[in-house]
Amino acid sequence: MNVDYFVVGCGLAGIAFCEQLRQHNKTFLVFNNESQQSSKVAAGVYNPVILKRFSEVWMAREQLDLALPKYKDLEGLLGTQIDFSIPIHRRFSSIEEQNLWFSASDKPALEAFLSTTLVKNHNDEIKAPFGFGKVLHTGRVDTNKLIDGYIAYLLTMNQLISEAFNYGTLEINSNSFQYHEHTAKNIVFCEGFGIKSNPYFNYLPLNGTKGETITIKAPNLNLDVILKGSVFLLPEGNDVYTVGATYDWKDKTNQPSQAGREELVAKVKELINCEFTVIDQEAGIRPTVKDRRPLVGAHPEHSNMYVLNGLGTRGVMIAPYVAEQLYGSIENNKALNPEIDIKRFSS
Repeated sequence: MNVDYFVVGCGLAGIAFCEQLRQHNKTFLVFNNESQQSSKVAAGVYNPVILKRFSEVWMAREQLDLALPKYKDLEGLLGTQIDFSIPIHRRFSSIEEQNLWFSASDKPALEAFLSTTLVKNHNDEIKAPFGFGKVLHTGRVDTNKLIDGYIAYLLTMNQLISEAFNYGTLEINSNSFQYHEHTAKNIVFCEGFGIKSNPYFNYLPLNGTKGETITIKAPNLNLDVILKGSVFLLPEGNDVYTVGATYDWKDKTNQPSQAGREELVAKVKELINCEFTVIDQEAGIRPTVKDRRPLVGAHPEHSNMYVLNGLGTRGVMIAPYVAEQLYGSIENNKALNPEIDIKRFSS
């Protein structure tokens, strides 16, 4: 097969870039072995506010304006709903936190996202004597439905090779790449934490932080918003909730841990009064970068070889933006936003 692009990886970054290619009528072939779990383990929440310190997420407005229509397009392509609008209620732990919230809501960058109406707690099963702040323009993309649906779509289009990409098999020619019987003009690596094994881009400072979530059954909780305290509780329906997430900078495995489970259970008990049962646990390595910005751009030596990575904890929001940036850079010679360009790490 002779195509315009090889895309390695089919998580949030890979799908977002494939959508740029599809919408511009470029031919492509995707390699994916599902070894990296962070996109599927992710809660998929899009939220324009850093709720720990009430500050704006980097380029939140631009990202949301671009991302939400893209997910609407994907719903049409895949024939299923993946984007669910749902409010986030940030639990206040004190009067001081309430005051900080209202001060933040006066800031021009945040006034569109922070409701100035205090939400009182009327649920006896939630520990929130100081009430909640409501975040506006929030929701959740079901990343499992998105990724599974997109993989199924690629299979029907004969655009997916379900195997680990073997770097040693890749032949680099002057203006093309050969992989077995397939040829492409360009190659884009969207491998998440798998970049650590990539001989072309493993010099980039992607650290990776392990995140774990648990799924609980809490029949008496009756929660229909995302509750955010020291962890988030995300309603999944049928009295089931996803709880997350942990941050572990040392463990680089996708295996759930007892320590992660115990930490999340303890934090749930700080938030709710009712009984609950843990019914599942998952883990994945988030592709995080030391300066908290994505890794996007061209290889310093191999022409037509690119990376799209480092989406961190907010991949649902960031992926369409960085994919559009990279596509514009490759096809239209547009300058990348210097904050995401991997040239910032060149010696």
